[in-house]
Amino acid sequence: EVQLVESGGGLVQAGGSLRLSCAASGLTFDDYDIGWFRQAPGKVREGVACMRMRDGSTWYEDSVKGRFTISSESDNDGHTVYLQMNSLKPEDTAVYYCAPSVLLPTGMVLLLNFDKWGQGTQVTVSS
Repeated sequence: EVQLVESGGGLVQAGGSLRLSCAASGLTFDDYDIGWFRQAPGKVREGVACMRMRDGSTWYEDSVKGRFTISSESDNDGHTVYLQMNSLKPEDTAVYYCAPSVLLPTGMVLLLNFDKWGQGTQVTVSS
């Protein structure tokens, strides 16, 4: 069973940085694209970054380009996908989730039929 556990959120001032982690298990890592999503209060969940594990291809939503970086790491302890977030803005405040996704030429979508969202990690950026 695919399991993704997010961590690393917190409270930071505008202009600050955070690095989110997504610990992945129950999947053949290189067969997947993994995306980071966020959901702000009263808004729909949106994809912000995605990475194809097999070849490192990436996509970023326009509002985070140049500020966020997605990366991955595999070792004997498992697989982790990171989201390095720099120059944070108050509008980045949201709960952030990772999930299996599909990287498209012009964006990303959630993997069809995936519904086992983790608890997410709260990112709060103060002005």
